[in-house]
Amino acid sequence: MHAHFPQYDYDDMVLAQYRLLTEGLSVNHLRLILGTSMGCMHSFVWGEVYPDFMDALMPLACLPVQIAGRNRIMRKLQMDAIRNAPDWKGGDYATEPQQALRAVLSLLLVSGTPPLLLQENFPTRDAADKYVDDYIKSRLGKLDANDHLYRVNASRNYDPSPQLEKIKAHVMWVNSADDFINPPELKIAEREIGKVKIGRFVLIPASEQTHGHSTHTWAAIWNQYLAELLEKSGP
Repeated sequence: MHAHFPQYDYDDMVLAQYRLLTEGLSVNHLRLILGTSMGCMHSFVWGEVYPDFMDALMPLACLPVQIAGRNRIMRKLQMDAIRNAPDWKGGDYATEPQQALRAVLSLLLVSGTPPLLLQENFPTRDAADKYVDDYIKSRLGKLDANDHLYRVNASRNYDPSPQLEKIKAHVMWVNSADDFINPPELKIAEREIGKVKIGRFVLIPASEQTHGHSTHTWAAIWNQYLAELLEKSGP
């Protein structure tokens, strides 16, 4: 169906996951929901829509508010790059719109990487240039324009902030200080965690060990908080 497929959102995605668990796998309760980035946002939706379904939530690398400011700008730039590409053809392309995908990958690279680690790993102009070339080359053939467009656009009406009080599960929410997508200087997390009945927010300081937004993938950096959450939310 290409871009004629219905425009789903995060509520639809969480509902699909819920139906898979309950109807497909006959699972009626979860010990833990742990999600990173988009999954982080999904975990807040899960906690509000199905508050009795899980014991604990561990959102990593997101904010539970409407996507606005620089985050929304970054997403709109990606979607516009695809939609405005002549070879996108309204989603009915025969071959991937290469320049649009290059623009998307460029935005993802800048927004998802940490300055300290990049400076350490690529301390010269030539090293940095090679990294960019290798990054684009290794990912360009794996990215589908319509798939990426739908994935980014699914966040358009995300905003769990008004209903955070509905969450009953224990929440251990972890962000990193070098996350370009969820910058700590906004102080949004410190404000929103107060709405959660049983919740803690942890901000991991930026260091040579953190990986910007992708710190969520490096369990060695945050596994102590997972252990704490499981202990406090367990039987």
